[in-house]
Amino acid sequence: MRSIIILPTYNEKENIKAIVREIFSLNIPDLGIIIVDDNSPDGTGRIADELAAGDRRIRVLHRQQKEGLGRAYVAGFKKALEDPEAENIFEMDADFSHQPKYLPDFLGAINSADIVLGSRYIKGGGVQNWNFFRRFISTSANFVIRFILGVKIRDLTGGFKCFSRRALLSLDFDKVESSGYNFQIEVNYKAYKEGLKIKEIPIIFVERQAGNSKFSTAIMLESFWKVLQLKFRKI
Repeated sequence: MRSIIILPTYNEKENIKAIVREIFSLNIPDLGIIIVDDNSPDGTGRIADELAAGDRRIRVLHRQQKEGLGRAYVAGFKKALEDPEAENIFEMDADFSHQPKYLPDFLGAINSADIVLGSRYIKGGGVQNWNFFRRFISTSANFVIRFILGVKIRDLTGGFKCFSRRALLSLDFDKVESSGYNFQIEVNYKAYKEGLKIKEIPIIFVERQAGNSKFSTAIMLESFWKVLQLKFRKI
């Protein structure tokens, strides 16, 4: 049973080598990585190509422009599904906010679920290196979004996930409209409405130590309007 991790990158030259090295240090059998680079001006794509040249477990997709995290993941999913043996497909940040040490926990949980979400907001989960304001914004956003959409998922906005092959094939990503921050919410909601079995496991999210965060309050506030649109349109 093959597992593939999708790592989207944009200006991650300070992190990409280290995150790949740490992932493979776990010695997970039959594991591959697809790096999806959005033409990073800092040369991340070139570093990714060098990694792939030295390790056949790594593949690189180069996109010509930055079109949003969601579109990067969709491109990675489609590439992963070309491998008929790929059964577990991860989405994961390349900046160490999603810690590789949790990967075995995901693989244990996916055996009894269609999608496993790494959750900051269940018992045992949490965040490190966030100030009070960002904690408040994130927890409040998840509470409001959960109420609007009527779902029981505690962490709707997290981006550390594992999909079964069946789950990915059942979701029509060509109809997913969100390409940025709201992508995670929309995919979770569609999966919930499809009746897929979703399981949350606790993770500690660690704010990046190198490079610049893509998060902004403006992005978070924009998502509220998109959540309302999501609620009242046909899935």
